[in-house]
Amino acid sequence: MSRIQISLPERFIFSTEIPLYISHINYSGHLDNALLLTVVSEARVRFFKSLGYTELDVEGIGVVMVDAAVQYKSEAFHGEVMVVEMTPLGLHRKGFDLVYRMRDKATGREVARGKSGMLFFDYSQRKVMPVPEGFLQRVSGN
Repeated sequence: MSRIQISLPERFIFSTEIPLYISHINYSGHLDNALLLTVVSEARVRFFKSLGYTELDVEGIGVVMVDAAVQYKSEAFHGEVMVVEMTPLGLHRKGFDLVYRMRDKATGREVARGKSGMLFFDYSQRKVMPVPEGFLQRVSGN
């Protein structure tokens, strides 16, 4: 069986810290695999906010996640603080991959890495749109 392999960039343009709550933990006592994406979603909202945007308004256009891939590296536990680093890669005409790494703040232990495919989407017209020029300038200027 081939495994998902996600290469990381040399540099991330965004980083945030998110504590793991008991609601993130499964019956095995570690971070639930599905709830890891909840942590990543919170980090993604913060990423867009750091650029002055929301996920519904990036230069007047929204974004939609069209796929996700995760490579789990180690367990994470209640009370640990996750450092989630993100950067957009593979920008193309209508979107990009938002690549991330999650690690424990105290030890530096890598917990997961992944990428989310993001497209720009006009929710009022229900159609995919080109990447806004202002967004390109902001992420390339970091």
